[in-house]
Amino acid sequence: MNERPSVLLVDDARDMLELLRRNMAAMGLTPFAANNVVDAIEVLGNSPVDLVITDLNMPGIGGLQLVKYLSQHHPGLPVLVITGYPDLNNAVEVMKLGALEYLVKPFTQDELQKAVENVLGARVTAPPTPEDTPATFHGIIGRAPSMAELYRTIDRTRNNRATVLITGESGTGKEMVARAIHYNSKWSAAPFVAVNCGAIPDQLLESELFGHVKGAFTGAITNRAGFFQAADGGTLFLDEIGNASPAVQAKLLRAIQDKEITMLGATKSQKVEVRLISASNGDLPTMVRQGTFREDLYYRLNVIHMQLPALRQRTADIALLVEHFNARFSKELGKAPLRFPPRILATLEAYSWPGNVRELENLVHRLVIMKDRTVEMDDLPAHMKMQAPQSPPTSTLTTLADVERQHIQRVLDATGGNKTKAAEVLGIDRKTLREKLKGVEDQTIRK
Repeated sequence: MNERPSVLLVDDARDMLELLRRNMAAMGLTPFAANNVVDAIEVLGNSPVDLVITDLNMPGIGGLQLVKYLSQHHPGLPVLVITGYPDLNNAVEVMKLGALEYLVKPFTQDELQKAVENVLGARVTAPPTPEDTPATFHGIIGRAPSMAELYRTIDRTRNNRATVLITGESGTGKEMVARAIHYNSKWSAAPFVAVNCGAIPDQLLESELFGHVKGAFTGAITNRAGFFQAADGGTLFLDEIGNASPAVQAKLLRAIQDKEITMLGATKSQKVEVRLISASNGDLPTMVRQGTFREDLYYRLNVIHMQLPALRQRTADIALLVEHFNARFSKELGKAPLRFPPRILATLEAYSWPGNVRELENLVHRLVIMKDRTVEMDDLPAHMKMQAPQSPPTSTLTTLADVERQHIQRVLDATGGNKTKAAEVLGIDRKTLREKLKGVEDQTIRK
């Protein structure tokens, strides 16, 4: 799979950062995001970057200082400056320092794209087509355009330690994506540790993540390492990160910033080298606005963002997934694969799949266990059959005269043969009705 250019986006405004991220992804680029200069410099040290787009006016260290840093430590790296407070002196200075483009907010999507194309030229790639997409990618099944974008992002980011945030509905395969990132990276021989933050009580999560020393709390009879220590040198996957308590969020932030942790009850910290991948099926930006999730932690976790599509958004992949699960479970049970007729596949494609790929996997597994040859409509759950596409009508086409004759007869039957009333219902006079009835009789005789 061809590697696509990556762009580092630096802006303290969350909405602008998300807008830039979506625009870059739509242009076929891999976006990294940072809401301050310190984080941006860390990303530059850990990830291959082909373009930097930075705001100028930010709290603390501003974009002008970042442009100066880039000119000294990354000469030749293209820089595009955006600002809502245009200043001629600043514009001249950043251009002297090597910035290639200068955009004033608000700007249009076309203006942004033109500026990026001017900087990167032919390296800006067109969105991938289904024909270019493999059916499987490191165990992930699908060739929809959204899956092609996902594969390219995984391929681009697997060999750096930038944090990744995977979002999507439950059952879309977030842990599978995390494993694909880890096991296809240069750290694949190191541990991969998966933690479901939603399955561990709040009072235990801190201890499970960072470990504890003897006597830290009642029942702590010995020192115990946490998941961070277990994943040292490898990858720690935190699923349902939105369930983390404020105390755990604060310690996570420090672990990411300082690359060190402190065990519960300990007085000294210890260094760890862990790539952090987190996932959520909740709306973290809304949680940030509501004050239930730390904004600084959100930006730290969200350097690379991967949004997994729901299965109903890629129904063309359902046949591929059915084929994969059918072959896998049939092999496990020592049976011949089942046959899924077109009508069954059409019914599966029409279903909304609230449980996503996991729900489809469970259905195929059950069918392989219960059936031996061909899947029938009666084998599907009732709620799926209710959404089945309607079969086309089987009646043959008829002439307009036949349709009129049948309708007149139905009206006569409904009025008990009363021709005056029938003519009134039909909106015609009795003379016209008599003529039409004569035509009906003539056709009946001919038949």
